Amino acid sequence: MSVKLITKPQGLVISVKVVPGASKTAIVGFEGDFIKIRLAAPPVDGKANQELIGYLSKCLSVPKSKIHIQSGLTSKRKLILVEHDDEIKLREILSNFE
Repeated sequence: MSVKLITKPQGLVISVKVVPGASKTAIVGFEGDFIKIRLAAPPVDGKANQELIGYLSKCLSVPKSKIHIQSGLTSKRKLILVEHDDEIKLREILSNFE
């Protein structure tokens, strides 16, 4: 897995590249330092961002309230802060999508 996880005092930051308006929501692989995620929601009124947070919450077993878009609210490339203190467990979960 080539995704960089950046450790911050609040948790871990994950680089994500989203493709909104897809037929279904899924992690489709890795692109450089980014996790590539297709989202079924359109990029309108924050719907794609809401779906991204919900999907990551489900995949990472972390409450939605612990996942924040740190940068890239209107961009396809986003930095996601996950309030999670176990980097090893998070890496394990993400490696299942390779």
